[in-house]
Amino acid sequence: MTVTKAVILAAGQGKRLTPITSTRPKHLIPIAGKPILQYTIESLKSIGITEILLIVGYKKEQIMSYFKNGTDMGVHISYREQKKFLGTAHATKLAKNFVANDSFLLLNGDVIMDFQIYKKVIERAKNENNIIIGKRVENPQKYGVIVCNKDGYMEKIVEKPSDNSFGNLINAGVYQFTSKIFNAIEETKLSARKEYELTDSLDIFIKTNQKICAIDVSEYYWNDIGRPWDILDANKFFLEKIPSNILGTVEDGVTIKGNVYVGKGTVIKAGTYIEGPVYIGENCIIGPNSYIRPYTSLVKDVRIGNSSEIKNTVVLSRTHISHLSYVGDSIIGENVNFGAGTIVSNVRLDKGEISMKINGNPVKTGLNKLGAVIGDNVQLGIQSMIMVGKKIGENASIGPGTLVNEDVPENTNYFVRLKCTDGIKKE
Repeated sequence: MTVTKAVILAAGQGKRLTPITSTRPKHLIPIAGKPILQYTIESLKSIGITEILLIVGYKKEQIMSYFKNGTDMGVHISYREQKKFLGTAHATKLAKNFVANDSFLLLNGDVIMDFQIYKKVIERAKNENNIIIGKRVENPQKYGVIVCNKDGYMEKIVEKPSDNSFGNLINAGVYQFTSKIFNAIEETKLSARKEYELTDSLDIFIKTNQKICAIDVSEYYWNDIGRPWDILDANKFFLEKIPSNILGTVEDGVTIKGNVYVGKGTVIKAGTYIEGPVYIGENCIIGPNSYIRPYTSLVKDVRIGNSSEIKNTVVLSRTHISHLSYVGDSIIGENVNFGAGTIVSNVRLDKGEISMKINGNPVKTGLNKLGAVIGDNVQLGIQSMIMVGKKIGENASIGPGTLVNEDVPENTNYFVRLKCTDGIKKE
């Protein structure tokens, strides 16, 4: 069976990724120089799928403006808006006219995965009408677990089981279906969460004697971008594949080691030391005497000042990190200004696991190195200090010399009032 159509679910906001998603849909977060969604579309084209429907919603104009009709990428993209966020089955139902009587791939738009997974699906599609992709994880309690029969066909999905008794093969959010799936979607009822769940549709689908082949892709990279540190992990995955290409200007006295991409119009000034893999986009100015360490991505129009150090960090466009600053293991939004001497801490003194608040609740990250997540248009005063795992909302201002030891809401002026004394008192 030949599959030439794909439906990508890209309507959600990504609240767990705020403040980065406060000003853009999560599908447009740039990773190693490209939006998340672009990697998916390019992979689909590479396996021969050129008819693509994007189900959009939150800040849909940004997605539609970026991808347009897909001509520049060699595909044809059309759009349907999910005006009410009523679940994945509700979103998929919007694709019924696009699919018609054909088979199609269905993908979550926030999933990053190895190209080999796409190839594996298309290969199995020659003999299977319906496919679900699964990946084995250590903590299946956070996911929907696929339960299969002895022949490898799905029997059911158990959502967030209390233990490992159902196994650890989780639903990876990638499917192939015939158009018959829409019959099951039509019969799907509202769940306890007041949503039309695709997993409920799959149960109905199986009860009508439709087989869904489960493919285990645990050997390949897969990442559901749902938390800020997932962005850093995906950035690392793609940077490890990036080839060296110097399109900008590199002054005398610059040291470059490993694979480093430097975009057009970028100037790397004397004394700068770059250890790849690193991505530096167009029209950036780096240095002099800057230190850019592995797994750093600078999107475009970024300025890294004299004697500043950046490590394992994604920096979005038009951000200026002034001289004598340090930023590690962080995600920095667009048009952020770092005052001189700003430090982003990325390690606890006790080297322990770092927690970060997600939707107001502290979540263990499993990491002992994690810096900050800073939204768009934040202004940081000179010698600001940001502690591990903290978030600063968009349009906030941090006063000079301020220690940020808690999350800062958007549009907030946050500063330490220094107490002045007359002279110096000696005891």
